[in-house]
Amino acid sequence: MWWGGRGQSFNITPPKEEPEMGSIQGSRMPESRSNQLGRCLASGCLPGEQILAWAPGVRKGLEPELPGTLICTNLRVTFQPCGWQRSQGTPLSSEYDFALVNIGRLEAVSGLSRVQLLRAGSLLKFIPEEILIHGRDFRLLRVGFEAGGLEPQAFQVTTTIVQATAQSSQAHQYSGITLSKAGQSSGPRKLLIPLLETSEDWEAERKKQGARGWRVSTVNDRFDIATSLPRYVLVPNRTLDSEVRRAFGHFHQGRGPRLSWHHPGGSDLLRCGGFYTASDPSKEDIRTMESMLQAGHSDVVLVDTSDELPSLTDVQLAHLRLRALCLPDSSVAEDKWLSALEGTRWLDYVRSCLRKASDISVLVTSRVRSVVLQEHGDRDLNGLLSSLVQLLLAPEARTLLGFQSLVQREWVAAGHPFLTRLWGTGANEEAPVFLLFIDCVWQLLQQFPAEFEFSEFFLLALHDSVRVPDTLTFLRDSPWERGKQSGQFNYTQVYTPGYPQPPAENSINQQLSVWDWGLRYSNEQILQFHNPGYDPEHCSDSWIPRQQSYFMVPGPPNSVWLFSRGALTPLNQLCPWRDSLSLLAVSSRWLPRPAISTESLADQEWGLPSHWGACPLPPGLLLPGYLGPQIRLWRRCYLRGRPEVQMGLTALTISGLQDELSHLQELLRKWTPRLSPEDHSKKRDPNTILSQAC
Repeated sequence: MWWGGRGQSFNITPPKEEPEMGSIQGSRMPESRSNQLGRCLASGCLPGEQILAWAPGVRKGLEPELPGTLICTNLRVTFQPCGWQRSQGTPLSSEYDFALVNIGRLEAVSGLSRVQLLRAGSLLKFIPEEILIHGRDFRLLRVGFEAGGLEPQAFQVTTTIVQATAQSSQAHQYSGITLSKAGQSSGPRKLLIPLLETSEDWEAERKKQGARGWRVSTVNDRFDIATSLPRYVLVPNRTLDSEVRRAFGHFHQGRGPRLSWHHPGGSDLLRCGGFYTASDPSKEDIRTMESMLQAGHSDVVLVDTSDELPSLTDVQLAHLRLRALCLPDSSVAEDKWLSALEGTRWLDYVRSCLRKASDISVLVTSRVRSVVLQEHGDRDLNGLLSSLVQLLLAPEARTLLGFQSLVQREWVAAGHPFLTRLWGTGANEEAPVFLLFIDCVWQLLQQFPAEFEFSEFFLLALHDSVRVPDTLTFLRDSPWERGKQSGQFNYTQVYTPGYPQPPAENSINQQLSVWDWGLRYSNEQILQFHNPGYDPEHCSDSWIPRQQSYFMVPGPPNSVWLFSRGALTPLNQLCPWRDSLSLLAVSSRWLPRPAISTESLADQEWGLPSHWGACPLPPGLLLPGYLGPQIRLWRRCYLRGRPEVQMGLTALTISGLQDELSHLQELLRKWTPRLSPEDHSKKRDPNTILSQAC
């Protein structure tokens, strides 16, 4: 969740004489201060990082207050407490680091009422007593400067931060960090998370899913079909690469239908872009496209993923409103805060995504069929819904390794435009869809705490990682761009047991991956990624047989459906180039709409005609609640800038949880005399008591 260098031995040593650090040229300081700063810098700079300004200060807002040094470099702003040393084992992170591109708002404070909002080109009007650094990830760093002859340094470091932030506002100028620059060996490394950059990775993924009717196609090996797609895709066995090439050309940006996930019961979940109706496919091409969409099934459901879900503009506006509301100095009165939260629409969008994912999960499990997620660009909502569906259906995806593999496959390898969506490099295209997905996952974790191996702290780390420019994972829009940036399209092999070792020279320029947690987090922090309440029995390899399960029966022969507005509508054809236009080729606003039911698809007997009969709830399926208070605000993430709200949310370790439990038990003892004898005689759930006490 933080960027910078935690633990690396850096090659920058402070000069013995008074340093010239950016805007602080020739500033005099006591020898003890110089030595202290020198030790900080020697243990804290990345190769190529330059110190621009610094000033002694005290971190405020949290207890206890920490004296230390506020440092601004050409890459970040960091606060280093006195006597604190970065761990040698984790060279790339610190909770005190703010990447310059992560800084969303700067405020200078003098006295009780004098506050200046600092923007690019702003001139500081006074010597600040405090500086408030608001991160785009909802974090807050509040530093008070020491008085007594050091005011010029406070003025200099504040001005320098403003200038450095303005100059580093574009994330695309960052190229990530290679392992060699991170102080690591340039030799081969073994990762538990396949990056899906080789055909071997994809073949292993296909076998893991048990997708026998599918194969790995190399048709996009040179990115000549679609630069936004990975080099390798999963296509039906019977489809030739020449047919795949022609078929993909009739979909938006060449993103044709391909396997996203194979359900052990027999169904297949596909994703694709919208039909490119301006093309003129031959009859053979149309047959190929229909065959790929059917994927060997007689029952096909096309899901318009943009229906009922927010647009990119909606997501961006809701996130901006949420961030403004969660600022410490928000002008919203306390008694109106909840209504203002509702007005952001953020929780409404979380609710919509969970509801749609639940309905799609029912479609996948109720019958053996092909379920096709179709979005115009196939790079945003398709990834969100596909990931949520797999979390609801596959216990493997709820493990720590399984979830990381899921994100790598459905977001990173699938070409989600992280740079554009998170850093706003395109006009009106900024929208934190991935952060919306993480919030949805957090909601599932709250509703099913024993079903997930990873914890809230892992989700926080992943949430914050998107705002730090140390890996290309979130700094580029596609696998092609990452390969271009690293200087090679012959991607580095991911080393897992059983894979052959390629020549060592292939790994010289290995780029840091977001999954290299050991380089950015201490062992103690990584231990917090694990959920202590997880039940491993929920992720059994035999949770469902690989053959067709008893509860999944084939759908009616040659049936094609459009799923929209919570209902299934029959279609006459799959593709829009037959006698008449396909429904999906027409703007959704022109389609006749069935009445929107207040019940979910599962409540409506799986949304199928009554004469088909009802199906029992399959094992492993999670159906989340999404009504009213079932969707909650992620306080530990969004309210981190308001320490007073974090009371009771600070148990980061097992020992911390024990301390909180002891405190709650003490409160319970104090409340016990107030209970009536009737209350004592009733059986009470301790979990309920604790939740009420919180």
